[in-house]
Amino acid sequence: MQTRQAATGTVSIRDLRKSFSVGRKSIEAVSGLNLEVGRGEIFGLLGPNGAGKTTTLRMLATLVPIDSGEAMVAGIDVRRKPKEVRRRIGYVGQLGGADLPATGRENLLLQGRLYGASGSDASRRASELIDLLALGEFADRPARTYSGGQRRRLEVALGIMHKPEILFLDEPSTGLDPQNRANLWDQLRGLNEAGTTIFLTTHYLEEADALANRVAIMDHGKVVAEDTLLELKRRVGGGTFVVRTALPASELEDLRAALANLAPISGAWLDGEALRLRTSDGRAAVAAVAAVAQLLETRDVPLAALSLSEASLDDVFLQETGRSLRDAGQNNAETVR
Repeated sequence: MQTRQAATGTVSIRDLRKSFSVGRKSIEAVSGLNLEVGRGEIFGLLGPNGAGKTTTLRMLATLVPIDSGEAMVAGIDVRRKPKEVRRRIGYVGQLGGADLPATGRENLLLQGRLYGASGSDASRRASELIDLLALGEFADRPARTYSGGQRRRLEVALGIMHKPEILFLDEPSTGLDPQNRANLWDQLRGLNEAGTTIFLTTHYLEEADALANRVAIMDHGKVVAEDTLLELKRRVGGGTFVVRTALPASELEDLRAALANLAPISGAWLDGEALRLRTSDGRAAVAAVAAVAQLLETRDVPLAALSLSEASLDDVFLQETGRSLRDAGQNNAETVR
């Protein structure tokens, strides 16, 4: 039987499955996953906690055995030749892997030697990455003294020390403040422009929007939607607008439920202190605005702001699953990822 080959620098998945035993139950974390990632892409696997994203990434990075199905990474069969796969990939997990008592430079030198580089080559490559990822101000301090953003940049540097064809990032900006998150995104774009294929998981809608060329939205171990960001948003159709009121947060759910029952409204959900409303047909937006204004007036609810909004990835998730991605993330257990 001839083994299917995937192009170097790509990821190709066919009917990938993985289950875990939790007590007496068997939970399928990944349920027949199919994906293709092209060379040079930034591909985002988006979904709530517990959707199966981390499990998928760990299988591709050879850290978790595959139950069934096929995965080709950089042209190599993950199940048959895991060592070959490891030589071609970089992996940055959620918890990182830096040796905290060592300096950033020492971490990089050790990583280079572990991958077989000579001392001089490892030193040269470490200096390159210190410049590339703007680590210079703290590279010679112990990693335990780094801020969250500094440590995350070091971990990305460790992941690409051996010049991998593909970099796997699991929730790369979790725990970072907005400034450090934006800085990390800039660094990742630079790596991609230099030729690195990036496959990342995230539950941040903004992260997928900022980085990914294409995304797959995952829920309960399966892909529910996959395409370019533009096409996914076009697929939603209809009109979307945002309503802000002066109501306290405790009363917003009651208002959301009332708005959801209005005839022109096909979806209503909370987005922080705002209400996002969607109509199934863009032509119904005017009627929807009028109906919303009338309901607010009837309830004596002051309208603070109303604005039109383009369809978001959350709108796509709502259409495909019947619930908001943010709600799914809050309610989904972290037991199986």
